[in-house]
Amino acid sequence: MLLEIKGLTKQFGGLMAVHDLDMHVIEGEILGLIGPNGAGKSTIFNLITGVLKPTRGKIFFQGKDITGKKPYAIARLGIGRTFQLNPLFAEFTVLENVLASFYLHPRSSMFDMYFHTPTYRRNEALIAQQAAEIVAMVGLEAVKHELAKNLPHGYQKMLGIARALATKPRLLLLDEPLAGMNAEEIEFTLAGIRSMRDRGMTVVVVEHNMVILDMCDRVVAVNFGKKIAEGLPDEIRQDKDVIEAYLGTM
Repeated sequence: MLLEIKGLTKQFGGLMAVHDLDMHVIEGEILGLIGPNGAGKSTIFNLITGVLKPTRGKIFFQGKDITGKKPYAIARLGIGRTFQLNPLFAEFTVLENVLASFYLHPRSSMFDMYFHTPTYRRNEALIAQQAAEIVAMVGLEAVKHELAKNLPHGYQKMLGIARALATKPRLLLLDEPLAGMNAEEIEFTLAGIRSMRDRGMTVVVVEHNMVILDMCDRVVAVNFGKKIAEGLPDEIRQDKDVIEAYLGTM
């Protein structure tokens, strides 16, 4: 078990955004976290990554209690994420965006950088190699020298994922990677996520687009901050509480 959440609760005044959530992530799987808009999915991500502190409950990563830790500390432990609003360097190329995201590994001292030591040169060469590998893995090699601002929406979303991969996460959290995409962009993004799975990456995908179920090993469905179902994708598709959450009562 890579990630375990116990009794996670987040309250904003009188609003219970997440309520008594139990959830776990197994290493090597793609877990879908689905639910309609406003169900609490992004809040759960913000709690896991330290952007928000829980009202109560515990979060364990690789057996260690990370509840309430700062976002930078959680990133260093090996949890990476993307955001619904994609933070990119618009005037940087695709490759430069990924290079700029290697701020955790490897690390050179100020002395190494100032004097351009062999250690610094080795680290820079390693970063360049790894950045190129990430760009290729997510399907952006053909546009690696294009400015980020000139990319189609789907490619920009995938570049956001590539930037998150540059932090070398053990667990990658994808926040609505399919939002606002057309059918062609959705297929491109799904292919990139499949490539990550084939390389053994552990992924949690937040989505309200049910097409994501086709690539998930397991799915957790939430609504109004509560878990309403958990199981295999086919089980979730037929679950009456999930159908009601998306379509309303008939």
